[in-house]
Amino acid sequence: MVLKDRYDLQISTSSDAARQAYVEAIDAILSATGNVENALDKCINADPNFALAYSAKARILQLKGKMPDAKQSAEKAVELAANATDRERQHAQIFQLLTTGQGPAGLELIRKHVNEYPTDAFALAPACSVFGLIGFSGRADRENEQVELLRPLADAYGDDWWFATVYGFALVEIGEWVKGRDMVENALKQNPRSAHTAHVWAHALYEAGEDKLVADYLEKWLPDYALDNYLSCHCWWHFCLSKLMIGEHESVLPLYEKYCSPKVSNSPSINVFTDGAALLWRSELAGMDRSEKHWQELLEFRKNSFPKPMVFVDAHGALPSIALNDQEDVNTWHDALIEAGQKETLPAGLVPAELVKAFKSHAQKDWNNVITTLEPIADEVVRIGGSRAQRDLIQNTYLSALINDGRVETARSFLNKQHDRQPTVPLQNFN
Repeated sequence: MVLKDRYDLQISTSSDAARQAYVEAIDAILSATGNVENALDKCINADPNFALAYSAKARILQLKGKMPDAKQSAEKAVELAANATDRERQHAQIFQLLTTGQGPAGLELIRKHVNEYPTDAFALAPACSVFGLIGFSGRADRENEQVELLRPLADAYGDDWWFATVYGFALVEIGEWVKGRDMVENALKQNPRSAHTAHVWAHALYEAGEDKLVADYLEKWLPDYALDNYLSCHCWWHFCLSKLMIGEHESVLPLYEKYCSPKVSNSPSINVFTDGAALLWRSELAGMDRSEKHWQELLEFRKNSFPKPMVFVDAHGALPSIALNDQEDVNTWHDALIEAGQKETLPAGLVPAELVKAFKSHAQKDWNNVITTLEPIADEVVRIGGSRAQRDLIQNTYLSALINDGRVETARSFLNKQHDRQPTVPLQNFN
């Protein structure tokens, strides 16, 4: 009997137990919920020769930063897939490329693969979302590129909750947050405990400025989401941000310390660092007092986890040392960004180096220099990666400089020209 996955694609195993565990594991990864590794271990124990289980294991190991193990698992998948279907062979090759640092080649193979097998969701997933292969490509038009990858696949997926989540997110990020929100709400009805879906709904509400709704929803949703799931830090970050937006400043840092800080979070290091740095900086822009203790923890974490700049961390890396007035570290990080940007080893080129200059100028209250540094690169900031909500770190720094420079009406005019979004802008001496 031919066994199939949840998307009705043939899988090369004769074990019902392996099939069941595989489907459970894939849904757990796609939803960022549940004990993925346990499910994959069950799958492999039931059928040690099932190639796709090793591809899935490679992906989860990669997400956790365990690259040697991820590479080994991906190689095992390719070896076993030699006896499987054409789809499974190509599926395994995708993850081998991704675990060996060949992201662009992996993306090209994904494009080819989904043209042939549109509902191979797990193969498509690495090319989705703001931290995916397109999201971190460094291309200025990446948001539209993401939509164009997914739009032709919509009919094949129907109302599938996972596709509605990733396509809805892509729409939110091009300003179609009303349509994206509707899609994600439908996905939540199907899978209310999907962390990816709850996360995207928070983004859609953020774009609408419905921060109280975000706070109330996440306050009920988050307690049942295990802290060792890899979206834990980021979902709690959204909750902290919503509290900042609605003016409940007294709860922001206690929540951060309990659920997001480097001392407690098991989430991927990139989330722990960038979410923490952005939240602390934005809280100060909103008028909260500086927490040197938390900044110091983040600086130490960055030095241990990211000794050299990498995508997205590059734009956030100097924030702790700027806040702590550690000029030596600021200069060292900035020099590393210049070198990497000139060598074209960072997707966003020299944009992160310019951001460091702007952040440093803001700390020095050189408002005009913040403004003149950020305005020429406004259309390039998208290249750093991340979501619109995350990049509001930069926009709010710019607006704060305008306000502090006495150009309040210029700040209002800037916001009034944004016709495709209406997020809350929590800045001191504004609104």
